[in-house]
Amino acid sequence: MSKNRGPGYKENPEHRIALAREAGRVRVVASGETIADSGEAITLHEAAYPPVHYIPRKHVRMDALVCTDHHTYCPYKGEASYFNICLGGNTIENAVWSYEHPFDEVKQIGGYLAFYPRKVDRIEVD
Repeated sequence: MSKNRGPGYKENPEHRIALAREAGRVRVVASGETIADSGEAITLHEAAYPPVHYIPRKHVRMDALVCTDHHTYCPYKGEASYFNICLGGNTIENAVWSYEHPFDEVKQIGGYLAFYPRKVDRIEVD
């Protein structure tokens, strides 16, 4: 394991994280518009949480995202930065997050974007 971990990290064999290239396409729809569509997503499986799809920025409508001042910290992945989705006059606050400089164990998701399922219309995987 890497030494690139921050405060709050505890070695926990029950808290596993696995990354895999998504075999199909991942599409995200927000405010009725496709905001992300990628065949290069990475799916992160963490402990008992639902899987999270991380999408490369080149496949996301970055023109519809606005960086916010909100940040959170995960002792297993690092500090997350957040974005609002701004489409058609609507703003969906802190609906998207990214680990710009994740810990070594999850470095593959660095700079990729993930979307809160409850804040977007839907996330499709096929």
